[in-house]
Amino acid sequence: MKPYMSPHSKNTPGEVRIIGGAWRKSLLGVPPVQDLRPTPNRIRETLFNWLGQDLTGWACADVFAGTGALGFEAASRGANPVHLFESHPAAYKGLQANRSKLQADQLQLKQGDGLTLLQGFAPASLDLIFLDPPFRSSTYERLLAVSLSVLKPTGWLYLESDLAWEAERLQALGYHLHRQMRAGQVHAHLLQPVA
Repeated sequence: MKPYMSPHSKNTPGEVRIIGGAWRKSLLGVPPVQDLRPTPNRIRETLFNWLGQDLTGWACADVFAGTGALGFEAASRGANPVHLFESHPAAYKGLQANRSKLQADQLQLKQGDGLTLLQGFAPASLDLIFLDPPFRSSTYERLLAVSLSVLKPTGWLYLESDLAWEAERLQALGYHLHRQMRAGQVHAHLLQPVA
């Protein structure tokens, strides 16, 4: 099965383009891993318009990195360090190849379970977390709880899902829903810890 590509993508299959920052227009290789789902270009562009284009010095974690598109976009805009976690061996090798290609030393790669690795961060140590687990995952609420403990009070959490999360449900989990959008089957949410 070919990796998921946005129907609006102009990239050839097996590639995803970085939208902004120092590596703008650079192509990331996408390994042929079943159910690998790069975040669509439209969503990435909107997300970084919401966050701002300058993430200099932000500490970030891309918990289910896959292609690494979100983490590479953050690093391209100055985030450092950017932690990318991936459990699938072929996808992890793809991340290593893309990091080498761009000489992206600010990217810290770890192979393993995203939830377990996220739990290793010190409290209130991250400015931005990308949560894009496999659709219909049973770990969303646990991931949100762990993320809340390691996010700075002013930090941001990007949540991608096949379902829209209601503001009331997120509030009960300790988050304020700042922005939300949908592109095809993907629902994108930008959250902050409740003050």
